[in-house]
Amino acid sequence: MIAKLVNFFGDPQYRAQRWRLFVIVMAITLMADFLVRRDHVEGFWQAIPGWGALYGFIACFLIIFFSKFLGHQGKLMRREDYYD
Repeated sequence: MIAKLVNFFGDPQYRAQRWRLFVIVMAITLMADFLVRRDHVEGFWQAIPGWGALYGFIACFLIIFFSKFLGHQGKLMRREDYYD
């Protein structure tokens, strides 16, 4: 079972299916956000439907971008055979 899951996320032949799955999950997340009541929000941005999903996506993107920047430009990344 786990081998099928690993192959699904690692094999290039399933790229279209992974993309479709990603879009479906994002659409369900966005639609579910319209069902949440927003009676007591602390900021105006919290009343915007889809704000949590957008905020999470941008935060994840920035974390990945910043860590790659630190690895390559900050000289934190080592060669593959560094410990050999």
